[in-house]
Amino acid sequence: MTPVRIPAELLAAIADHARACFPDECCGYLVGPKDGDAVDEVVACRNAQPDGDHPTHPERAADTGFVIAGAELFAFARSHDGPRPARVVYHSHPNGRAYFSEVDAANARAAGFAVQHLVVGVTAAGATEAALFAACDDDGFVEISRWPAAVLG
Repeated sequence: MTPVRIPAELLAAIADHARACFPDECCGYLVGPKDGDAVDEVVACRNAQPDGDHPTHPERAADTGFVIAGAELFAFARSHDGPRPARVVYHSHPNGRAYFSEVDAANARAAGFAVQHLVVGVTAAGATEAALFAACDDDGFVEISRWPAAVLG
């Protein structure tokens, strides 16, 4: 599993998004050339979780769940038919830890998109760490990259 290359300036932009949304989770995705090994643009989305739009966990609040919905979800899905598809979905965990939860994994499997997943740990003081996850053969997800707070800006 080769990690998608995420430039430092994009990691910093995602960390800024996570700080701006705290104490709620932020969400969005990264796009890049279809045949490349890197992404070059952050598409920040609105967390629609407070609206109760989560298809599998509507009881969760925005501080424990995220959902990309509406026009933003359609744009994400349509990107896979173009030259610059979504390559990474990102969200934050406002408990300061970057891990891929069971709910994250279940929702990623159900969505069925071939993307990697970036999770940013954030607290009131700022981003603490980030980790990138990819699907593996056993229907699970494994960590394939990790960044400390210093890299996140």
